[in-house]
Amino acid sequence: MDQRSLQALFDAQYAASRNEVHVPWSVRRDRLQRLLDMVKTHSRTIAETISRDFGQRAVAETLLLEVFPTLEGVRHALRHGESWMKPRRVPSGLWFFPAQSRIVPQAKGVVGIIAPWNYPLYLTVGPLLAALVAGNRALIKMSEFAPAFAAWLQQTVPDYFAADEVAVVCGEREVAEAFAALPFDHLLFTGSTAVGRKVMQAAAANLTPVTLELGGKSPCVVLDDADLAQTAARIMAGKLLNAGQTCIAPDYALLPQAHLPEFIEHARAWVQKHYPQLRSGADFTRIINERQYARLRAWLDEAAELGASIISLGDDVADAAGRFLPPTLVTGLPAQAKLLNEEIFGPILPVVTYRDEAEALAFIRERERPLALYGFSSDAKRLDDLLHNTVSGGASLNETIYHVAQENLPFGGIGASGMGAYHGKAGFDTFTHYKSVFIQSKLNGTGLLAPPYGKLFQLMMKVLLR
Repeated sequence: MDQRSLQALFDAQYAASRNEVHVPWSVRRDRLQRLLDMVKTHSRTIAETISRDFGQRAVAETLLLEVFPTLEGVRHALRHGESWMKPRRVPSGLWFFPAQSRIVPQAKGVVGIIAPWNYPLYLTVGPLLAALVAGNRALIKMSEFAPAFAAWLQQTVPDYFAADEVAVVCGEREVAEAFAALPFDHLLFTGSTAVGRKVMQAAAANLTPVTLELGGKSPCVVLDDADLAQTAARIMAGKLLNAGQTCIAPDYALLPQAHLPEFIEHARAWVQKHYPQLRSGADFTRIINERQYARLRAWLDEAAELGASIISLGDDVADAAGRFLPPTLVTGLPAQAKLLNEEIFGPILPVVTYRDEAEALAFIRERERPLALYGFSSDAKRLDDLLHNTVSGGASLNETIYHVAQENLPFGGIGASGMGAYHGKAGFDTFTHYKSVFIQSKLNGTGLLAPPYGKLFQLMMKVLLR
């Protein structure tokens, strides 16, 4: 798409949003219902299209990880959106009685959404439904690294929405840069921290508020009283969804030194049980493209050169042509290894051993604040202590990933892992302007505070400044 066409789409939405400042619930509900119908009607096509982009991703995995939470999110908004948008009365200051104050939620206008490739449905429609329930219009930039799904969505959205309601644009870097530079009323980006910085810089020129959903190195902290079999199962399950190409995937595990051999055996057993035909079966996802595959292989090669142990959890060997990379644990990594310093985004799990909890906590605190943190222990108090002594965007305890699927929990990062949040009411809040309204009573005392400032004024100020 050229810049002129992109500008025309934005201008149409901008004009429409200014001509429809008040967006009643009936309009918002209708848009959400159309969105729900689109995803339900085409769920199988969506899953098959995404699988083509990856080279292989199980249809069942897409239905579970993308279609299901998307539908749940839209239904949640349909159930609660009308109550979210109601004006709310709040107390006025005592000295302003009998005046009234209220907070009036209003649509911001036009929301820009820059979507990633790893969960192209869920991480597009999740922000979109939040924008729609808040009464906005939305312009979406799809990732060029999931071209089949991007083309399908661009072709399908006009069957359900007018171009001045929701529109989809495709293109590579130049289109993305032009998109981020548009004067949106709010811009949401999901992707890497490095690109997030550029998006924020572009938005700053227009004073556009941004929500950044980034990533980082989300740790799993395994305490010495954890059930190792269950812990290994939950960590590997979260790690291997979408072959680790998940922003909140467990990025590395912190483990007591004595538990390392047992953890490795439990992890291997879980993989062999759940992926008995790892390479030839249809359940294990491929790496999205050659560039990402080469990056992961290079990091594994570097780790081996630095003396780390590379432990494959399957019997199949890696295959560059098919972008197949088996689940792998890496132990004994030195501090400078890329696998300990960069977000992995693949089926590789570094395991770092520690001597005591203080050492584990120090390891986390020395790094950028992660998008997620996962704690494993049989002791609820120790898990509470872990939460209180670390900072992360979100957390799951004795589990991984699933906090993202809770519509009543805001989802977002902190610091290098993101800025702002959405999902459920938090998404409505993100894309809503809360207008403060003061309603003066016909009978009021403000005249007593007007000039000339004589004795009565001085007496009033003496009371107010007591």
